[in-house]
Amino acid sequence: MIASSLRILLIAFAFAGHGIPTFADEKVDFVRDIRPILEEHCYACHSGTERESGLRLDVKQAAMNGGDHHGPDIIPGKASESPLIRFVTANDDKRMPPDGQLAAREIDLLTRWVNQGAVWPDGVDRVKLRDNRDHWSFKPLSVTNGDHSIDEFIASRLAKEGLTISPAADRVSLLRRLSFDLVGLPPTQQQIETFEKDLRDDAYDRVVDELLQSERYGERWAQHWLDVVRYADTHGFEVNTERPNAWPYRDYVIRSFNRDTPYDRFIKEQIVGDAMGEDAATGFLVTASVLLPGQIGKDAASIRLARQDSLDEIVNNIGQTFLGLSIGCARCHDHKFDPITSRDYYAMQAFVAGVEYEDREIRSKESEARKREIVPMRRQVDELNGKLAQFVPLARPGTKRHVTVPAESKETDPNDATNLRPTVGASSVNIDRFGPIHTKRMRFTILATNSLEPCLDEIEVFNSDGRNVGLSSFGTIATTSGNTFVANRHEPNFVNDGQYGNERSWMSNEPGKGWVELEFPEVQEISRVLWSRDRLGKFEDRLATEYQIDVQIDDVWKVVADSSDRRPHVAGTSRGSDFSVTGLSDQDAAEAKRLIASKKELEKRIKFAESGQLAFAGKFRTPDEIHLLSRGDPEQPKEIIAPALPSLFGNWTLPLDAAEQDRRKRIADWIASPENPLTARVMVNRIWQGHFGSGLVATPSDFGNSGIAPTHPELLDWLASEFIRSGWSIKQMHRRIVLSQTYRQSSRSNATAAAKDAEVRLLWRYPSRRLEAEAIRDSMLFVSGRLNLEMYGRGYDLFNLRGGLSGFVPVESYQGDGLRRMIYAHKVRRETEAVFGAFDCPDAGQSTAYRRVSMTPMQALNLFNSRFTLEQSTAFSERVIKEAGDKIQDQIQTAFQMALNRYATPSELSEIEAIVQRHGLATLCRALFNSNEFLFSP
Repeated sequence: MIASSLRILLIAFAFAGHGIPTFADEKVDFVRDIRPILEEHCYACHSGTERESGLRLDVKQAAMNGGDHHGPDIIPGKASESPLIRFVTANDDKRMPPDGQLAAREIDLLTRWVNQGAVWPDGVDRVKLRDNRDHWSFKPLSVTNGDHSIDEFIASRLAKEGLTISPAADRVSLLRRLSFDLVGLPPTQQQIETFEKDLRDDAYDRVVDELLQSERYGERWAQHWLDVVRYADTHGFEVNTERPNAWPYRDYVIRSFNRDTPYDRFIKEQIVGDAMGEDAATGFLVTASVLLPGQIGKDAASIRLARQDSLDEIVNNIGQTFLGLSIGCARCHDHKFDPITSRDYYAMQAFVAGVEYEDREIRSKESEARKREIVPMRRQVDELNGKLAQFVPLARPGTKRHVTVPAESKETDPNDATNLRPTVGASSVNIDRFGPIHTKRMRFTILATNSLEPCLDEIEVFNSDGRNVGLSSFGTIATTSGNTFVANRHEPNFVNDGQYGNERSWMSNEPGKGWVELEFPEVQEISRVLWSRDRLGKFEDRLATEYQIDVQIDDVWKVVADSSDRRPHVAGTSRGSDFSVTGLSDQDAAEAKRLIASKKELEKRIKFAESGQLAFAGKFRTPDEIHLLSRGDPEQPKEIIAPALPSLFGNWTLPLDAAEQDRRKRIADWIASPENPLTARVMVNRIWQGHFGSGLVATPSDFGNSGIAPTHPELLDWLASEFIRSGWSIKQMHRRIVLSQTYRQSSRSNATAAAKDAEVRLLWRYPSRRLEAEAIRDSMLFVSGRLNLEMYGRGYDLFNLRGGLSGFVPVESYQGDGLRRMIYAHKVRRETEAVFGAFDCPDAGQSTAYRRVSMTPMQALNLFNSRFTLEQSTAFSERVIKEAGDKIQDQIQTAFQMALNRYATPSELSEIEAIVQRHGLATLCRALFNSNEFLFSP
């Protein structure tokens, strides 16, 4: 009996050694059985700060959340579905651990543990996760009173390191620094001289206010914002087609900065501007890359994935831009560092689930005013048509059938094609004039068309008093042969309602034929009929090319006009001919031409007023139904998610049937609330970064747990509080910063301070830095005298193409529009500008909250040898000669003043004079453009 039991045990151990489970019912203990396996084989890569693939296995909460790319790695009760078990049993390069397979017994224990529910008792972990909700940026602002100053906070922090603020910069350096920061251009020599002579205590304050009021300020600071939101004029991805109506958003941002739109309103306008009279502002929602419908697969799965991607871009934009949070990380799994769950992410998606990436018409006070002018302008066109009709030859029905013309007729040979009336036009008013006839009924019959069922937007019948008696408002009744009815677009009553355009027209129900009959309330003396296919000129199809007009006289229908005396319709030329003055006297011809010119101008104004300006600012529709997606996969939907704030900030939610615009209003109100702990901090930090090169928080779009803590947290909170207290005024924040001693100090270094703070994060001196690409290009044009200061509108070309797959050839020489500031360039996404792209100019592929500052040989090569530099150097030299005269020393001093706002030193003057004599003044100008003094903010 003992031998038999021993034999059973030996067999069991043998099976265990070959991976065959034994004692399957025995409870696996995490501390005794599982943790030792994890410690020996997994902790090296998956514990503490070492988190390969984002997976951490030394803490229960982190382990159960799983890695970055495959959702939960441990699925309790389901070992066969758990990635952890799949990885440790794999026989390929995905096997874990990578340096050797676990023993069969260890795999058996892990498998049984997961199948038994993956019980991981609380309180047994040797390390404790920090509560990721307990983070400085998620807490309310700590400062509530304004009795502080920037310099007080900076000096206090420096004192702890035994450092002090540097002495003030000289006045020229300070003015150059201020001018580059606020308007992105150097000061003129006149501004320098005025500032140096102004000894009043508030002289500097006056200069600050002057620059903040300059229109150049909005152009400078809009660029910072456009970097963050990924603005571009193409759609991106592989196809990268043009986004021709993106620029109204860019212009909106420039105007907003110039107007000092309160930042809380600025936020709301960009999320729900369609409810605030700022349609273009909602371009913010759709600034990122997108795949257009024609660029994605036609299958349902591809369409669902593309929609998910487009919503993800909007959520990312909102999170990074306004909140400084990487919310998009929670698309596939709970955020690894911040307290944002996947449920939070999809609840954020639900706020914008009705946003589409499309063009929309901009509504504004100006556009609405223009539209109110349309009705009176149309009346004027009607009057002009009536006057023109007197110069139209009488219709000659049956001309092409060789109808005999009475000898007393003054008409020329009707069979001569040169004497035929112009062909009918789709986008022009066709006039048929005949001798006065008394009738109560008129019928317009279509005999043939250029395409499908005929369509008429309006038929007008004029009596001898010049009144349109065909209008329904006159009491005239319209009947038709049959109708293709499309509500609010094609209805029989639209044929005589006095409104033009395809949007209000009659369409027959028979291909190539149909008729409209008008019955007047009483007998009228009529003499002309005006009709059109689409007077607004949008559609050319369904045009009546053969027709006849009949009137009823004593119960007999008589043809008074038809298409037989018109030139034949030719496909592709259906827009109609200009009014013909052939056969008119000189006096009549001159009057007709005057009327025609007036009519064309009115029609042009009407078309402009009706078309309006389109903007790629998103369209809004019934929101999609948003589901929580397993691992971010739209093919694995779970429960429906309602719009809700991230749980970190409360439990507020909207009902599932909330209206689309109400959803965006609610999220905008929350983001722009003074109680939101992130919004003011994030924007103040962006403004600070624009002046010092780095923010108080060095990760401007990541204020979460993985971001860098602020160097001066009390200062950041005080500035945020003051920002809110000022009415969210961005200009007031600029003013507060640039008036500080901290900003006005010298940029000169000293070894002692540099040894303690080499990166100047504590601001013991002003951190001088290289100008951005746009400021360099704009300044070169400004100094050369060629800068075109025209604002707003469609961007100028940097390449031979405005979008497409590839093959972008850079424009090398610029004239006119191409000499505008670089913010007005047509920005091709993911395509680097040929010369200044080397200066770290972002390509709009990703949000660029902070531009890195590199130093590369390509920068020097581009700036010294490009055609752009050569042309601006020549223009600069011509400007200098014009102002300084022929004396070389005067030319050198003038060039230095214009480029560097200082005179050349005696040694510089002596050395440069010989160079200018030998190589010309343009060589000096070229060298000045390449000097550090020109390229760096002092």
